[in-house]
Amino acid sequence: MKIKWWKILHWFLIANFLVEIFYSAYQLFFVVGGGGPLFNRAREISFELLVKRRLYAIEAWIAMAGLSIYLAITEILPRKKIQ
Repeated sequence: MKIKWWKILHWFLIANFLVEIFYSAYQLFFVVGGGGPLFNRAREISFELLVKRRLYAIEAWIAMAGLSIYLAITEILPRKKIQ
């Protein structure tokens, strides 16, 4: 019974990281700044909008790093010790 709760928590944490990554990417590319990378449009948009996009990008990178570290500790490291 105890192992089942840990497994549920494990998958909840992974799902939480993935939702955060997709949410940040959606906000970054579709909601704030309107569709895709800025390229030359970066010169034309307001400073506030540029800061919002950067904050969403940082949020996505933090979630990606968190997921990577979590998976390294819980999935990769235990499998390396077995071999």
